[in-house]
Amino acid sequence: MPDQAGRRKPGRAGLIIPFAIAGVVVVAWSGLWLYARSEAVRQIDQGAAALRDAGYDVAWSERSIGGYPFRLNVAFKDARVREPSGWAISAPKLEGQAFLHGLGTWVIATPAGLTFTRPLGGPVNVTGEVIHASLSHLDKPLPNLSFEGTKLAFAPEAGAQPFALTAADRVEFHLRPGPDDQAAVFFKVDAGKARLSGLFARIAGDKPISITWDSILSKVSAFKGRDWPDAVRAWTTAGGRMTVRQAGVTAGEAVLGAQGGTLGVGYDGRLSGSLDVTLREAPKALDAMAQTGAIAPEAAMAASAVAVARQGSGDVASASITFQAGQTTLGPVAIGPAPRVY
Repeated sequence: MPDQAGRRKPGRAGLIIPFAIAGVVVVAWSGLWLYARSEAVRQIDQGAAALRDAGYDVAWSERSIGGYPFRLNVAFKDARVREPSGWAISAPKLEGQAFLHGLGTWVIATPAGLTFTRPLGGPVNVTGEVIHASLSHLDKPLPNLSFEGTKLAFAPEAGAQPFALTAADRVEFHLRPGPDDQAAVFFKVDAGKARLSGLFARIAGDKPISITWDSILSKVSAFKGRDWPDAVRAWTTAGGRMTVRQAGVTAGEAVLGAQGGTLGVGYDGRLSGSLDVTLREAPKALDAMAQTGAIAPEAAMAASAVAVARQGSGDVASASITFQAGQTTLGPVAIGPAPRVY
């Protein structure tokens, strides 16, 4: 009988090829991540250098970038940014994260809190359960920006002036670009606690304070300058205005609400324009302002009379608040200087 042909050994190609493909994908993805990491380093350094050239103070003691394979995690220690007019923000630890497939959207957090510095008031330390922000559409002239903080505590440093709030359950800020060179600005404070002195404490007592501000800015592309005052002046010169869609301050039983109005900034850096407002417990709020020296007692009495005369149903009165020539008026009665923007 002839010998039968020996069986062939099974091919290994079907076993090797998938691993080879996987290896190529891993090497290519690793190269892409390393490239993205180097680009992040380059853009951070380039952005910091541009800010320094513009007069800003930008610094950190240590920087690290990780997150392989699917994210970029950027961490700074002792990070700080200070603009020329004196406003500054710093954090002992600043973390940023973006997915490799979406580098145009970043989430930023300060797990150890942050400190913001006022040009005249000094630094205020902020701590809370959550302090984070998000940035997206970074390739646009004006990106999307959102900030959120919960269970916040505000503590001025030794020698600094007091801050209006000591705590807040929630603080939100949102900036969204819109068509026709516009931008939407929304700000909200829930259940804020005022210091036990001054105007807010006198009006609110031990009750919480809440603030809401919803507005539209025009001519936002003109908001540029070496510092905050320069940017505001450039925006005002270009015809920039703020249209208030809804605003309100609740301080204990006193409520001030606005459903519309247009505001700008005068040559002296003070607010200008007018708001149509409704006031609840207006006499009580005006009396507190007089007792704290915010307005003269005779002006408070006159403004209270105007509010009572225009009172509609219940305890709600309607009036107009005007900021003009550095002065604030409630109806025809002057109640004090207009708030400063810079």
